[in-house]
Amino acid sequence: MKLPLLGADDIAALGETGAVDALEAALSGGLDPEAAPARHHVDVPGGELLIMPASTGQVTGVKIAGVAPANPARGLPRITGSYLLLDAPTLVPLALLDGAALTTLRTPAVSALAIRHLTGPVVRHLVLFGTGPQAYGHLAAVLAERHVERVTVIGRNQDRAEALAEHARRLGVEARTGRARGAGEVDTADLVLCCTTSATPLFDGALVPDGATVVAVGSHTRDAREVDTTLVTRSAVVVESRAAALSEAGDLLIPMAEGDFGAEDIDANLAELVTGGGPGGEPAGFAGPRFFKSVGMGWEDLAVAAAVYRNTAS
Repeated sequence: MKLPLLGADDIAALGETGAVDALEAALSGGLDPEAAPARHHVDVPGGELLIMPASTGQVTGVKIAGVAPANPARGLPRITGSYLLLDAPTLVPLALLDGAALTTLRTPAVSALAIRHLTGPVVRHLVLFGTGPQAYGHLAAVLAERHVERVTVIGRNQDRAEALAEHARRLGVEARTGRARGAGEVDTADLVLCCTTSATPLFDGALVPDGATVVAVGSHTRDAREVDTTLVTRSAVVVESRAAALSEAGDLLIPMAEGDFGAEDIDANLAELVTGGGPGGEPAGFAGPRFFKSVGMGWEDLAVAAAVYRNTAS
C-alpha cells in the first residue's frame, strides 16, 4: 500500500478553526492530558531531536521533530520533522505528514483553544512578541477566534516587526510596531502573545492589566522563560498538563525554584478549562491576569494530524 504524503497545503487546508475544533473535541471526548506520553529529548549535533508519541482508541502517531537553532541563519526553518499517523487497532500506517507544517498549525491552535475559553469575543489590544512563523500563525489563529481591534508587534528585528505589522494591516487590523520589553504597550493590552526564542522575560509582569490574558509558547526547557515571576504569581495559571509543565516549563519552574510558586498554584489544565472541571474555579472569572503556558504535547499533534487526514479523505 502506498503511504499518502500530506504536505503543507493539505495541513493548511484544515484551517485554524478546524485545528482548534479538533483539539477541543479530543478533550471534550475524555482525553486526559495528564496521562499522555511524555516527550523524549535527544541532543544531536544540529540541535535537539524531539520524539512525541500519542495514541487514542482510533489512531496512534509519533512526531519526530528537529530543533536546529542555527538554521534561520542558513535560510532554513528552525523546526523540521515528520509525523507518522497509524491506525490504532492494527498499527498499519495511514499517512506521513509534514511535521514542521503540522507544528506551525498545531501550536497556535492550542493557544487559540485557551483563548476561546479565557477571553471575551473582542480583543481591543493584542500585543504580539515575536516575528517568526509562530507569530504569524498565532495572529491568524487569534483572528479566526476573536475580533481584534489593534495589534502591536514587538521584535528584536525592526524590519521583521514592521513586515508582520504590515501583514496584519493587510488582514484588516490596525497594526504598528512597539518598543522592546513592551513598556507602554502591555499595560493597555487585553491579550499578550509570547512567540519568541527568548530565555529571559520579555516584559515587566506588573504592567499587565487585571483581566488580561497572556499566552507563552516559545520555550520548553527548564531554564528559559518568556514571562517573569511577577506575572506568574499575579495570574490564574492554566497549562496543557501539570505533568508536562512541571517537567519542561521554565516560566513556572523558575518561580518555583525561587520559592514564589508551587504546583498547587496551577489553577487548571487545558482539559479542565474546556470541560469546566478545574479545581481552582473558573480562570476567566479570576480578578487578576490569566496566564496560559504551552510547551507542546504529542496528543495535540495526533488530534490535528487525524483531523487533517479525515479532511483530505472527505
